[in-house]
Amino acid sequence: MEFHDVDVPWIDSLFFDRRLAQSNLDESTRAMVKFYADNGYLIIDPEISDVDGVAQEIVGACEQDPEYQQRLLDEWEWVPAIRRLALTPKILSTLRTLYGRDPIPMQTLNFGRGTQQRAHSDSVHFSSVPRGFMCGVWIALEDIDETNGPLEYYPGSHRLPYLDFSHLGITGSDQREHEFYPRYEQFIQSCITELSLERRTLSILQGQAIIWAANLLHGGSPVTDPTRTRHSQVTHYFFRTASTTTRISQTRFWARSSGSTNVTSAPVSLSLRYTTAAPRACR
Repeated sequence: MEFHDVDVPWIDSLFFDRRLAQSNLDESTRAMVKFYADNGYLIIDPEISDVDGVAQEIVGACEQDPEYQQRLLDEWEWVPAIRRLALTPKILSTLRTLYGRDPIPMQTLNFGRGTQQRAHSDSVHFSSVPRGFMCGVWIALEDIDETNGPLEYYPGSHRLPYLDFSHLGITGSDQREHEFYPRYEQFIQSCITELSLERRTLSILQGQAIIWAANLLHGGSPVTDPTRTRHSQVTHYFFRTASTTTRISQTRFWARSSGSTNVTSAPVSLSLRYTTAAPRACR
């Protein structure tokens, strides 16, 4: 009996090499998928039409909210350009190739400045059943270099075990908010040091993007020029037929009607949400 697949992303399958060799992908696409499977990230040009205009619309709307200095969550509900960016056709088609399933954008984050956030895996915040059917896509809305806090990432770290608070002996009932999150960050940094993981930073041009796998360690580099902005957008995606789970917090995402094949259909609010408060609008 041959087992052609198990219920994991094909890039994580024990049979990945065979499946890739047997696929009908052209040589360059096979190389792309192989790179992503090996490294856990992929830098692409999403070919965004009028990227400067899109960026101006997003930044102009979000700058009305003082919290944009940190981050804004799910502004796609009020800023059409954020939603359009999350639904960029080349991003969706690339994710479909990498995961073999239709992507479902479930959350947007917009940043006005570099976060300087310590390295982490997105899987500690939210994940999927089966694991692995989640990813992030970070798009530069202006040129990013070493001075304005570029993204940092650790190639190949997606192959590490899924590490969360349970590895520290902490359960959900032990914490009221996120008071133990610094301990998790310290734990991740100790793993990076112990394993001598390679750290890279992402200097890219406006409109370029990086895709990262659910378990890839990443964060924000130090901002060395405090006068610089770092306008950018992250969209997190789940994939059709995978269930969603959460670690620290709960989430809400754009679900499609049963049987629908149109990822641009109107969002359906599920019961899972980050907070019970009403979402903020750009004012």
